[in-house]
Amino acid sequence: MTIVVTGATGQLGRHVLEALLERGVPARDIVAAGRSVEKLEGFAARGVRAQAMDYTDAGSVEAALKGAKRVLLISGSEVGQRVEQHRTVIDAAKAAGVELLAYTSIANADTTGMKLADEHKATEALLRESGVPFVLLRNGWYLENYTEQLPGTLAQGAVAGSAGNGRVSGAARVDYAHAAAAVLVADGQAGMVYELGGDDAFSMADLAAEISAATGKAVTYNDLPAEDYAGLLASVGVPEGFAGILADSDLGIARGDLLVSSGDLRRLIGRPTTSLAEAVRSAAASA
Repeated sequence: MTIVVTGATGQLGRHVLEALLERGVPARDIVAAGRSVEKLEGFAARGVRAQAMDYTDAGSVEAALKGAKRVLLISGSEVGQRVEQHRTVIDAAKAAGVELLAYTSIANADTTGMKLADEHKATEALLRESGVPFVLLRNGWYLENYTEQLPGTLAQGAVAGSAGNGRVSGAARVDYAHAAAAVLVADGQAGMVYELGGDDAFSMADLAAEISAATGKAVTYNDLPAEDYAGLLASVGVPEGFAGILADSDLGIARGDLLVSSGDLRRLIGRPTTSLAEAVRSAAASA
């Protein structure tokens, strides 16, 4: 059974490849498809089939999905272009007769008002219209969204945002990757919708406290109006349009849009999800 992982050269994709191998999927049955195939040399050396593929190149997508039985469509990273990119993969999956297409959507996609969810909602609609058997992996926030900003946070002595007292059910990329692998190797997944998030939700004040505890440096949470937060992000190099989307996402956190209580992630991976404290301590140790 051939399993194709699109976007395999990204951080989540590489974690999924590792998780599939850990689950005993033969390397020869895994196709790792992505733009920067040089990043897959280590997996290729282990027998995984590396395939150059670009979401904007229908021919490369068709070639990557040829003979595939199951496909993981990792959502594209180019906000504003993702719906058409995803459509290309869905169309190729239909033409190839794929038995199951798993898509990495966003938590609570059917109810959230976050702007970042718009393309995910549109992609879910495309899947429903396509006739391709599919499963939705509605991923919550990555803990890495925060821990990868640790040097800047420590330099400023503050976590900035517009989330108020809202809480987010964050988990590590590796957690979401193992959930995807579990679904890809299981039977009877067509039509399933998994709401995926960490076991313990946290606020931005909680995040600041964990950073303080892990580093011994006083860090506070600085809650800003969304317009001011977007301006702050733009001032440090975030493109203006995306800065606005990120600030809007924080407003979603304030509303509870990224709270997940399903327990789906824990059940799929068969263990507790990575805690905020674990993630922060690990990031601090390597900073």
